[in-house]
Amino acid sequence: MAEPQQDRKEEPAGECKQGSNPQMPADPRDAKPEDTRVGDLELVLKVRIKSPRENDFIEVELNRGELSYQNLLKVSCCELGIEPEQVRAIRKLPNTLLRKDKDIQRLHDFQEVELILVKNGSSEFVEHATSLTEKACYNSNAAKLTY
Repeated sequence: MAEPQQDRKEEPAGECKQGSNPQMPADPRDAKPEDTRVGDLELVLKVRIKSPRENDFIEVELNRGELSYQNLLKVSCCELGIEPEQVRAIRKLPNTLLRKDKDIQRLHDFQEVELILVKNGSSEFVEHATSLTEKACYNSNAAKLTY
């Protein structure tokens, strides 16, 4: 009899995997009574991509022993199906940019984090420059003044 198909897509070996934790059992059924505080070993964050169309979060688990900016970026990108190079910044909602490992270590369970993506083919300078050119820079009343 054929095995039932799983809904999860299969990742190639070694990719999108968090570091293994020797304190956590591989199978939850193998947990011993002293492992009842497994939740203390993981930080659960709600993560999404900044988008005007999509506002749903996914939950990602990070090993508390490996809390770093790069680990958060790697795990979040893996779960969301994007490349880390596409991420311009990570924001703790509502309005705090996360920049370093200490910022990540201060996070608490179920805090909301948003990945801000780089716009295709543009840099920050171009993004700000276009916003300046969109505003009317010519004052017709000033042009009529005579000195």
